[in-house]
Amino acid sequence: MTLTADEALVLLDWLGRHENPGDLPADDAEQRALWNLAASLESVISETLDPEYASRLAEAQARLTAQ
Repeated sequence: MTLTADEALVLLDWLGRHENPGDLPADDAEQRALWNLAASLESVISETLDPEYASRLAEAQARLTAQ
């Protein structure tokens, strides 16, 4: 699977907002798969530690929406 940097950042943010059990999905295997995906993304995305994270995320969202 190949993701652009913008796609990866937006997806990681979404996964982070839905990481609590019971949010999504109902199945334990699906939840584990999403946690594993988030962990993989976190290992290659440095923006999560950036003080300008919110603006970088907004810029990525805007670029993806404009496509």
